[in-house]
Amino acid sequence: MLEHHFRNYIAGKLNALGINSDPYGMELTIVFVLVVIGIAAISHLITHHIIVRTIKNVLHRTNEPLSQSFSKYKVLEKLTLFVPMMVLDLFIPLALGHYELLSAIADKLLSISILVIFIRMVFALLDAFNDVANVKGITRRMPIKSFVQLTKLFTFLVGLVVSMSILANESPVIFLSGLGVATGFVMLVFKDTILGFVAGIQLSANRMITLNDWIEMDAYKANGTVEEISLTTVKVRNFDNTVSMLPAYALVQNAFINWQGMSDSGGRRIKRALNIDVNSIRFMTDDEIESLKDIRILREYLFEKSKEIKTFNDELDDIPHLGNTRQMTNIGIFRAYLAAYLRTHKDIHPYMLFMVRQLEPTAEGLPLQIYAFTNNTDWVFYESVQADIFDHIYSIMPLFGLRPYQALSGHDALALSSTNLHN
Repeated sequence: MLEHHFRNYIAGKLNALGINSDPYGMELTIVFVLVVIGIAAISHLITHHIIVRTIKNVLHRTNEPLSQSFSKYKVLEKLTLFVPMMVLDLFIPLALGHYELLSAIADKLLSISILVIFIRMVFALLDAFNDVANVKGITRRMPIKSFVQLTKLFTFLVGLVVSMSILANESPVIFLSGLGVATGFVMLVFKDTILGFVAGIQLSANRMITLNDWIEMDAYKANGTVEEISLTTVKVRNFDNTVSMLPAYALVQNAFINWQGMSDSGGRRIKRALNIDVNSIRFMTDDEIESLKDIRILREYLFEKSKEIKTFNDELDDIPHLGNTRQMTNIGIFRAYLAAYLRTHKDIHPYMLFMVRQLEPTAEGLPLQIYAFTNNTDWVFYESVQADIFDHIYSIMPLFGLRPYQALSGHDALALSSTNLHN
């Protein structure tokens, strides 16, 4: 009714000016449409240059990370499109009211446009919050990106159903009920995608991995740092700078190692053995033991051990034969030395397990294993400490009369052959 009076009023004014105008003619309709477009443009300028700038200034002063993210993804700019689109959606169908087909088409197109703008705004808002979560370190504890993608997918599906209902002029419930029929076909065609989708939710909910975790998965030859976690894939930057894209469901179905626990503990394990030539293992003489007392970290051990062995041997009623008495061995003293050496080492974690133990002898000799933890988990630091320790061990072994096992090489065979020829 308002439109009818307004059209007649404008037509009367134009006729008074000597311009023949039909209240429902095409000319007046075009004028109305242009006026509505002008009002929409003015509303957009007002919201963009006044409201948006004001909000940006407030955000910049109160929450700079959020302000930067909103600017990066143009969240507020997308939001300002709502006002002119609502103006157009409200008045364009009225302006075209005399042309039912055009009015219906314009109404549907504008409604879908508003829906698209809303979805784009939601996507931009989610991306902005994901950026803020990255800045604040929330994604370190929880992979927010998976939930962002899940929300985006849900929003897109809802938008698709609603847009179809607008075009068909039917209730969205009808389209939702029809989805059940296609479920079986969708599960068959998109099986891998659905598996990845479900696995991505499990990874996120159970916090099996987080960003910057070091993971190792032999099945996919992945060994490196997690750079990105999405609903269907996990991106790993390997230590050789190659990139492995792992299906999310593979991490749920298959075994993998997450080294993050080691990094969080503050200690990295050294577990390496050196093989000792068993032919070099023997009892130590008193003079050799006395000379080893010059080693500061061994003095207490040698004093206590010598006292213990002397007390045992003095109480023997049997013949003082080597097979009856107790004696110190070079490998026993060497183990005690290594334990004392690790205990006083500045780069070995003092509150984590460390020991020097013998393993089962093999054809390559007697393995003597060092089991300890460095007090820094950095890879370069760890390798340097481990190398320094074993450099020292191999260099100090002759002092105890021990030899490392080493298989006969071609050079050794050549030297032996040359010696035999000279003899």
